[in-house]
Amino acid sequence: MHKRDFLSILVTSMAIALSIPVWSDVAIASDSVEYTTQNLTVAQVTGIRINPTATGIEVILDSVGQLSSPTTSVADNTLIVDLPNAVLALPDGGEFQQANPTEDIALVSVTRVRNLVRVAIAGLDAPPVVEVSTTPQFTLSVTPSSNTVADEEIEIVVTGEQEGYNPSQAATATRTETPLRDIPASIQVILEQVLEDRGTVGLREAVQNFAGATLDGNYGNTGAGSLIIRGFSQDITFRNGFRISNFYSIPETANVAQTEILRGPASVLYGQVQPGGIVNIVTKQPLESPYYSVNLQAGQFSFYRPTIDLSGPLSDDNSVLYRLNAAYENSGSFRDRVNTERWFIAPVLQWNMSDRTSLTFDFEYLYDDPVFDRGIVTLSDGSFVLPINRFLGYPQLDDFATEVYRGGLTFEHQFSGNWRMRNALSISSIEQGGARSDLDGGLIDDQFIPRQLRDDNSIAENYGFQTDIIGNFATGTIEHQLLLGFDFNRVTDSYKSEAVSLPPLDIFNPVYDIDVPTELEPRYSAVTRTNALGLYLQDQIALLDNVKLLVGGRFDFTEQNQTIILDDASDSQSDTAFSPRVGIVYQPIEPISLYASFSRSFLPVIGRAADNSIFEPERGTQYEVGIKADLATNLSATLAAYHLTKTNVLTTDLNDPDFSIQVGEQRSQGIELNVAGEILPGWNVIAAYAYTDAEVTEDNELPVGSRLANVAENTASLWTTYEIKNGNLQGLGFGLGLLYVGDRPGSVAFDPPDFRLPSYLRTDIALFYRRNNWRAQINVQNLFNIEYYQTAQGYDIVYPGAPLNIVGSVSFEF
Repeated sequence: MHKRDFLSILVTSMAIALSIPVWSDVAIASDSVEYTTQNLTVAQVTGIRINPTATGIEVILDSVGQLSSPTTSVADNTLIVDLPNAVLALPDGGEFQQANPTEDIALVSVTRVRNLVRVAIAGLDAPPVVEVSTTPQFTLSVTPSSNTVADEEIEIVVTGEQEGYNPSQAATATRTETPLRDIPASIQVILEQVLEDRGTVGLREAVQNFAGATLDGNYGNTGAGSLIIRGFSQDITFRNGFRISNFYSIPETANVAQTEILRGPASVLYGQVQPGGIVNIVTKQPLESPYYSVNLQAGQFSFYRPTIDLSGPLSDDNSVLYRLNAAYENSGSFRDRVNTERWFIAPVLQWNMSDRTSLTFDFEYLYDDPVFDRGIVTLSDGSFVLPINRFLGYPQLDDFATEVYRGGLTFEHQFSGNWRMRNALSISSIEQGGARSDLDGGLIDDQFIPRQLRDDNSIAENYGFQTDIIGNFATGTIEHQLLLGFDFNRVTDSYKSEAVSLPPLDIFNPVYDIDVPTELEPRYSAVTRTNALGLYLQDQIALLDNVKLLVGGRFDFTEQNQTIILDDASDSQSDTAFSPRVGIVYQPIEPISLYASFSRSFLPVIGRAADNSIFEPERGTQYEVGIKADLATNLSATLAAYHLTKTNVLTTDLNDPDFSIQVGEQRSQGIELNVAGEILPGWNVIAAYAYTDAEVTEDNELPVGSRLANVAENTASLWTTYEIKNGNLQGLGFGLGLLYVGDRPGSVAFDPPDFRLPSYLRTDIALFYRRNNWRAQINVQNLFNIEYYQTAQGYDIVYPGAPLNIVGSVSFEF
């Protein structure tokens, strides 16, 4: 080896080992925002190839998951390309080096440094010039340079799009870094960019717009409530794998990187949930490179919402990183006498203690102060006669608010190239309540609605702990990815309520001016504590290159104690359950995945039957088949068909109507289609269609065949944008959105029997312009000003959708 070659290799190796900082300015022509799923979900570099070219070489990185835009630095004659949120997963478990791939390049090496993969390319006399392409695969096109340019600017040009609307993996389904095409389940991922393009702020609205779900209730028009997925209402929302909210609490989206929807029973990894599916929001994580963004939205109904997003290193060696998201929202409403004010802040601090070990602390604070609003009512025949802006309460009595504190700690350690561990802790406190006017009975004479002054106080404290061990190994020619873990969750709910009746309101001519009562009567007071422990095991088995098997199971142990303070009574209940999941994926050709799966879920049912026996948990059982297709380089589709049954549903005990008995059954079956990605350069699309046949199949009170409340048989959504990529109009873009929700019952076979929410088709459009670091945008929601109703909780609580609404926004990144 030439002496100069040896010195080049020596300098390069020292630079890599010591993580030499940037010595020259580097301009990167790419977005610096990274989208991660959970800390576990990073891209894996599984192979490295070096091919000669006419001008030098190309370095191709094969990966599982999308590699993020790189950052670069120069040390002497070595160009260093860092890929954040990536790990090396080479077959031999080691690192990569190749000396003298050409006579002008001394060394190419690929190593892992903390939570990134580092590619170092050493030239003989000067650092080489590199062009980065991300599609169809991550490629570094390297051209040697004969002049010393260590002190000059080097431009790295990134061509091709990032994942855009079509991310290739998500952690919710398996808690591992598995490509979506290899998972026998229907999963949809909604990136932050999609929400920004459509101008969507609320989580439930976002999921409905893009995932074929429908809304189930809307707690006081606060944005809280449930989502209906595959016919069944899901109260629980997850954040980075932890359950964080129920029907009564509001998830904020300012720090959300992406939202993942897993359809079907999810108890094998998440414990007690409804069988239709879960929503897991994944928060933004700190970035290696400085990133700063400010955004302002403003629009009709006195709406304005500034947000900030700041991130970068706090130490010279990038071992300590931070991220800070904050938002403020102040808004009126198309509803009379209704307004909202909200504060939110979410800092994250990450300490990379070594290249294999990291510790991340995150915190959230939310204060939400809305006017509690129960919507409108229909008449006894189910007809809609009131204007959608009519407020049916006493606004001067409102003092309702929510305050949320949430903190988390995540410790990760990589034992080797094949084994790693993750410990995570989540603690939250949600305090909610205050005086407000609320329901006090049904509509009288189709004209007067009873109301009461109600003062509630609810405190929900949630402690969650998870440990996962993930390993990769082989038994002969069969490869395994093993997940072994347990989680523990303790929830303590304290609730008390006082109330006094108010004069009924005339729904046609409401008079809001009344005397405020000074004394309220105790109505209810209770403390409920739930402990849940789960042990789970999952094995993802590659039987062949094109045949993947997923096998998993979970044992759950739950205990609940409830004390009714006013009655001086208490009760306790314990349950156990085993939830299995089995699935197989067959890929006859590379772009096509055929899959089939079987899975079960469970949800404890609290209470006792007439014979004092404890109720068994509800069980969900699903059979699903589907096909996933990569229609183009960055465009994919999933078509799924399923049959889902929920048993042990409570119904009236015919022998003693004061009690319930568990002989009820509900069934949902249907077909779903999801398409997401880039059709042509600059043309993105995300679309969904769902046919859902959900009905009562066994019950002592409800007629068999009754459709489930708020479940539409047909739902469809489309959002598509086109951005001009070249010429004088480069950066100008357009968006079109359609949302169709079919007619659906407002309740299940209760009075009025013909109470239904009518179908609707809503149209949204957008116009935006990007230039350098600026983005300006106008969104028009409900372009044709149609009148529609989003959801109902019976005929006396119906929530109308907003009329024509124009929102403008401007953002700046630096």
